[in-house]
Amino acid sequence: MSGFGAASAAGLFGQRAQWTTIRAWQDVRTTAGQIATFARAPFARLTARKPAGNGGGTPVVPPSTQGPVTGGGGLAQNSSQPRLVALPSARLYTDRSSTAYTRFKNWVDAAVGNGGTGYGFTASEAVMMYQLSPETRYCTLAINITERQVSAAETAIAGGGRPAVSGDSYLEVGTMIADVATTLDTCGNFLTASQRSRWSAYAEQAVWNIWNYNSAQWGGRSFPWSGWSINNPGNNYYYSFLEATMYWALASRSSTWMNFLRTNKLPALREYFARLPGGGSSEGTGYGTSHMRLFWLYEVWRDATGTDLALASPHATDSIYYWVNATVPTMDRFAPIGDQARNSVPELYDYHRRLMLEARDLAVNSEARNIATWWLRNISVSQMTSGFNYRYDLLPAGTTPVQPTELIYHARGVGHLFARTGWDRNAMWVAVVAGPYNESHAHQDQGSFTLFSRDWLAVTANIWSGSGINQGTDVHNIVRFARNGTVARQCESTTRASTLNVTPGAGGSFTANANLTPAFCDNSAVTSWQRQFTFANRRLTVRDQFAVTSGTTATFQVNVPVAPTLVNSREATAGRLRVRVIEPANATINSNFSSGKYVEDGARYRIDVTGGTTGYVVELSEI
Repeated sequence: MSGFGAASAAGLFGQRAQWTTIRAWQDVRTTAGQIATFARAPFARLTARKPAGNGGGTPVVPPSTQGPVTGGGGLAQNSSQPRLVALPSARLYTDRSSTAYTRFKNWVDAAVGNGGTGYGFTASEAVMMYQLSPETRYCTLAINITERQVSAAETAIAGGGRPAVSGDSYLEVGTMIADVATTLDTCGNFLTASQRSRWSAYAEQAVWNIWNYNSAQWGGRSFPWSGWSINNPGNNYYYSFLEATMYWALASRSSTWMNFLRTNKLPALREYFARLPGGGSSEGTGYGTSHMRLFWLYEVWRDATGTDLALASPHATDSIYYWVNATVPTMDRFAPIGDQARNSVPELYDYHRRLMLEARDLAVNSEARNIATWWLRNISVSQMTSGFNYRYDLLPAGTTPVQPTELIYHARGVGHLFARTGWDRNAMWVAVVAGPYNESHAHQDQGSFTLFSRDWLAVTANIWSGSGINQGTDVHNIVRFARNGTVARQCESTTRASTLNVTPGAGGSFTANANLTPAFCDNSAVTSWQRQFTFANRRLTVRDQFAVTSGTTATFQVNVPVAPTLVNSREATAGRLRVRVIEPANATINSNFSSGKYVEDGARYRIDVTGGTTGYVVELSEI
C-alpha cells in the first residue's frame, strides 16, 4: 500500500483523479445469516495440492489474520493504510459529441426498452451510460440485471447446486462479477441494504473460490474445481479471474484483495509479459485477442490507482506492431496461428479493433499510437459491428495516422515472424512460426509458414474446418515425419523451445534459420530438424535438413486453397501459387492430392513432396 500512497503524492493521477469518486459503503454489512448462503472455508483450509492442468504451481491465497471475511462490501479498511479509490468512470475518455457515443447510447436505450435481455448486454454497459448521462433508468436497468444474476445464484445454491458464475471453470466470472462491482460502485445509492449485503457476499464468495479451488464452497457445500490456469498469466482464463478480483477489490475497498493483487497476481503478470518482447500471445492469434481484456484491466488499474502496469514491459506497445504486421495486406484477415475457435477463417472482427484501441490508449510512444491510428482507419472493421462491443469504440482512435515503414517484424517472445514486400494491398506477405510451444490453444505448427498475395496462397488447413481447433501436424505447412505409419508429434513444453534467427534484407527480404528439434516430444522418429526460410523477390524458398531414425519417412507438405495441377513430377500449381522441388534429385510431388480428409469438415488440398531422406529444398512463387 505504501507504493500507492507515494504515487498519489507525486501527482501521477493527473486529470484522471478529477473523475474518480470515492464512495464509502459504511452501511454494507453482512450478517452471519446472510453470509451463510455463500459461506466459504477460512483461508487456512486451502491445501497445497496441484490439480492436473492448473497452469503450474499452487494457489497463493490472500493473507487472513481474522479468519473468514464476512462480506465483500463490508470489508473493514485498515485505518493505517491510505484509502482505496473507486472504479474509474467512462467519462475519462468519452467524447459525448462523437458518433460512437450516439451509437452506444442508442444501444443502451434499446436495452432499457427490452429489460436488458438483448444479446450480450451487461449491467456494466448500463452503468457506463449512467456515468455519461446520469438518468435513473440506467441504474434501474443495471440493478435489475445484477439482481437477476444474484437471485439465480441464490436459487441454485438453495437447491444444493452451484451458480452459473462457476461454470466452465469460472470462465465468465470476470464479466459477471464486474457487473456486480460496477453496479454497486456507481448505483449503490439506489440499492437496499439487503441487496448490498447479498450482492457483496456473492461476489466475495465467487472471487475467493477462484483462487481457492480445492476449498471452493457454495452455501456451505464443497464445490472444488480444477483451478485451471489460476497461475498462468498467458492463458485467457487468467484475465477473467483477474478482472473479477480487480473489479471486486476496487469496488469493495478490500485491502485484503488489493494486497493480494499487488503482492501476488500483478507481479506474476509483469514477470510473464516481460518475457514476451515483440508482443502477441503464446496462445496464438485466435485466443490472443483475449489481450483486449488484459489491456482493459491495465487501464482500469492505472486510472483507479495511478499504477501503470503497461509500463512494466514493452509488451502492450509491442502488441500494436505485432497486430499491424500480423494483418495481411488486404487489411481484412490476419495470420491464423493457433486455435481459431470464434471463426475458423481468420477475419478481423470487433475484438481486434478493441485490442488495438486498448493498446493505443496504453502506449506512451507517439509513433506506436499513430501507427495504431493508421491501422484502425484502414482495416475492414471501421467501427464495432456487434452492439455489445459498441462501448469500446468510445476509446479514442486518434487523429494522426502514420503508415508503418518497416517490412519485417519478429516477435521473439512468441516466436512469430512477419514480412511483406510493401504496405500496399497487392504486397506479398509471409508468416513463420518458430518459438515456444507452451499453451493448450497453440498448435503443432513449429516450423510452419503462411503465404499470402491478394488471397491465401499457402495456409493452414485449419481455417477451412468447422471447429477451427485442428492442432495436428497434418494441417500445417511443415515437414510431416511418420514412423511406422504414426506421425511424430510436437509437444508442449515449458523447458525447451524452437529458435529462429532472422537476418533482414532490403524490400522485406530476409533469411531465417530455425532449429525445430526441440519441438518434438522425443527423438524416436526425428533426431534433428533445421529449416531455413529465404524470402526475396516475391518468392519463398524453404530448405530443410533433418535426421530421422530407421523406419521414419519425411514429407514436405503445403496446404493450399484450390485443387493443384501437376505440371511434372517436380512442379505443381495451385491457383496463383507455384510449388517447385529443387532438391533432392529423387524427390517428387505426389500426384494423389489430398482432399483434406484430415480435417473434420474436409479441408481444401495438400501438396506432398516425398523422397527426401535428409532434407528438401522447395521454392514457392506467385504465378
